[in-house]
Amino acid sequence: MSMPEISQSSDSLQACVTMMQGGSKTFFAASRLLPLRIRKASIALYAFCRVADDLVDEAAPGEAPLDTLRLRLDQIYAGTPQDYVEDHALSMVVQQFQLPRHLLDALIEGFAWDAQGRTYDSLQDVHDYAARVAGSVGAMMCWIMGPQSVDTLARACELGVAMQLTNIARDVGADATLGRIYLPRDWLRAAGIDPQAWLQQPDCTPALQSVVARLLDEADRLYKQSQSGIAALPPDCRAAILSASLIYWEIGKQLRHEGLDSVTQRTVVSTPRKLVLLAAAWTQAPWVRTAEQEPAPLAAIDYLVQGCRQAQVQPPQAGTYFPNRAMPQRVAWVIDLLERRENARRQRSRPMMHSQSA
Repeated sequence: MSMPEISQSSDSLQACVTMMQGGSKTFFAASRLLPLRIRKASIALYAFCRVADDLVDEAAPGEAPLDTLRLRLDQIYAGTPQDYVEDHALSMVVQQFQLPRHLLDALIEGFAWDAQGRTYDSLQDVHDYAARVAGSVGAMMCWIMGPQSVDTLARACELGVAMQLTNIARDVGADATLGRIYLPRDWLRAAGIDPQAWLQQPDCTPALQSVVARLLDEADRLYKQSQSGIAALPPDCRAAILSASLIYWEIGKQLRHEGLDSVTQRTVVSTPRKLVLLAAAWTQAPWVRTAEQEPAPLAAIDYLVQGCRQAQVQPPQAGTYFPNRAMPQRVAWVIDLLERRENARRQRSRPMMHSQSA
């Protein structure tokens, strides 16, 4: 029996696209640079991840969202998804790409840590959390694109961790309103800040700014380390992943420019700047190079990589990767698509017009 294609669930996919347009703007912008064969699967994956996150965050007292998510995953992997558009879409991704289950389990474990109010004393603790809620997603994206080597998967996980560290640095104030601190607590104490007392009255001080800057430094290190993994991706996927990396990296740079105050304000990269970065990614992607000697994986993500190694790996088929189209070709393709859709719409409306005139 042949595997179902993602395109067979166009209604579910379109619902996922609408969901991403309304929420994950950075991801949706970067996804436009992905080839169609990967874009559909990536949108389905991100839609499920977002719904799962919301389900845990918005759970009412007495509900068991984590048990619900695990049951939904059981049914997705059994090929009998529950009647949610994101479950149907993810089920097709799982079947078509043989997506390892432990990566989604790691994501849900990260959500469980949030629900439990887990605290993070050291940078290693923060790495462990970020590996689950973001490194796992990086590994899933890498798996879908094709490269399944240990080094490439490790770099993908590390890029996810870097993005999560950027999120943590940017959202210090927003997290505090929820009673959460994701900055390493031993860093806070070393800077003279008592975490529990600070939560009672969050404020932006030079001491806090030094901790935020320190976390951004770690994110920068991981962004740089992950670049060689982007070079190992299929050629037609590199620009999209590089653009996401550049946009998140820009958040940290802008946060520094704004004085490292992530308590009273939230740093946002403007749409014009995102467009500049998208264009930069398009031109720079062909020049990204793999490392001569790959570094050892970040300790926190090693179990994710090893789990993928133990999964049944199918080598990419010849002809799977397609070269990037030049920009004029892409514009022509979009125009042609719009024309074909308009013609289809007119053909559908003709019977209706005839019946009305009759």
